[in-house]
Amino acid sequence: MSKLTQVGIIMGSQSDLAVMNEAAKILNELQIPYEISIVSAHRTPERMYEYAKNAVDRGLKVIIAGAGGAAHLPGMVASLTPLPVIGVPIKSTNSIDGWDSVLSILQMPNGVPVATVALNAAQNAGILAAQIIGSSNSIVLDRVSVFKEKLKDKVNKSNDDISG
Repeated sequence: MSKLTQVGIIMGSQSDLAVMNEAAKILNELQIPYEISIVSAHRTPERMYEYAKNAVDRGLKVIIAGAGGAAHLPGMVASLTPLPVIGVPIKSTNSIDGWDSVLSILQMPNGVPVATVALNAAQNAGILAAQIIGSSNSIVLDRVSVFKEKLKDKVNKSNDDISG
């Protein structure tokens, strides 16, 4: 990991990678350095503990944690670090339509917040991470502003296309 790495993207298993790569894509577009890794709360709890406890010392500013099923990874990481954690609920093969993941991440007790995006919405997690970093970094804030302007332009162009 580079000292410039600002966002940690973690997930419970390899099967989550297709969803979590969407966060990586948006961070690439916004030129925000990140690391990406598999850190399972259930299968590698020691790795999860070390990852979360050392995140600040490694220079991370935000952690995006994706998990399916019981989805304990985001909350457990949030309990171990002072950094903001963004949870991405993932509809997995052992999921109950994804609701188990959503509720596991959303229903955190007071004192251990996890920002939660929609089911499989890792792109939104990447945008939110950029906005958090942008709140104290004007260069990133400008990139986010340009990104949002492009979204507006895309909608306006679509409207022009259908209006004739």
